[in-house]
Amino acid sequence: MTSYGSSSAASSRSRTNGLAVASLICGIIGLIFFNVVLGPVAIVLGAVGLRQAPAKGGAGMAKAGIVLGIVDLVVFGVLLALAASNGSATWYIGG
Repeated sequence: MTSYGSSSAASSRSRTNGLAVASLICGIIGLIFFNVVLGPVAIVLGAVGLRQAPAKGGAGMAKAGIVLGIVDLVVFGVLLALAASNGSATWYIGG
């Protein structure tokens, strides 16, 4: 007996790891916006997603999220070094 509104496509669930997908998305967005925040988030989510990969899959996305998170932090460091070397970064706080 088939219940109303059910289909075979709806009953088969995707085995993609949500944390791996979130890590990949954070890593990609972190290349453009908020890299100092989204980089570490991508690394942590990727590490947890990689640990869950044998059960849920998504090891490739988790590894890509970790790599992109590291690239985010490297980009932030390069931009910070460039800003400091050009003298455009001032640490003066009022007074």
